[in-house]
Amino acid sequence: MSKISSEVLRESITSLLEASKAKPRKFMETIELQIGLKSYDPQKDKRFSGTVKLPFIPRPRMKVCVLGDVKHCEQAQSIGIDAKSIEDLKKLNKNKKLVKKLAQSYHAFLASDAVIKQIPRLLGPGLNKAGKFPTPIRESVQDMVNETKANVKFQLKKVLCLGVAIANVSQTEDEIRTNIVYAVNFLVSLLKKNWQNVRCLYIKTSMGKPFRLF
Repeated sequence: MSKISSEVLRESITSLLEASKAKPRKFMETIELQIGLKSYDPQKDKRFSGTVKLPFIPRPRMKVCVLGDVKHCEQAQSIGIDAKSIEDLKKLNKNKKLVKKLAQSYHAFLASDAVIKQIPRLLGPGLNKAGKFPTPIRESVQDMVNETKANVKFQLKKVLCLGVAIANVSQTEDEIRTNIVYAVNFLVSLLKKNWQNVRCLYIKTSMGKPFRLF
């Protein structure tokens, strides 16, 4: 984190939260980290992809759906998470429109081992195409949901700009700062030349103006 001055970081977070409070929105604003890269050629250089779990959940309202066996569906329903059984998935009848609608209804999917193996047969490639192929459930549904909400993914595509949700305006300045430090350090570790590939870093709320960190 050496390249970002802690003073600039602190001032930016304070200004960002003050601006958000001055113009309250009818929804909880997310805080996004925006990254501009340099000395990178997406055509030639290896495109990186990596996921990091942040200490504080940036998107508590993220919609997750469990595609589960009986046990996992019961666990999901007991904590108010939508769940679908194999029977529910069979009803979609591999209909592309219905699978697409399912993919668009949720930010992420979790699935039991027994179900995950059958997804290509039951749903076709729809979830995969949407970039939402389910994560296997390895622990309790509650823990997996929290982990999914805390994870952010950095993935370089064809352009040298990235944006990821790393916090929200209901969090404290310390929580926001911790998440930013975690996310930036992880991103820099993915880059070929680390900080030499970073052109600029900004943070902004969903509806607010950007504040430059680097």
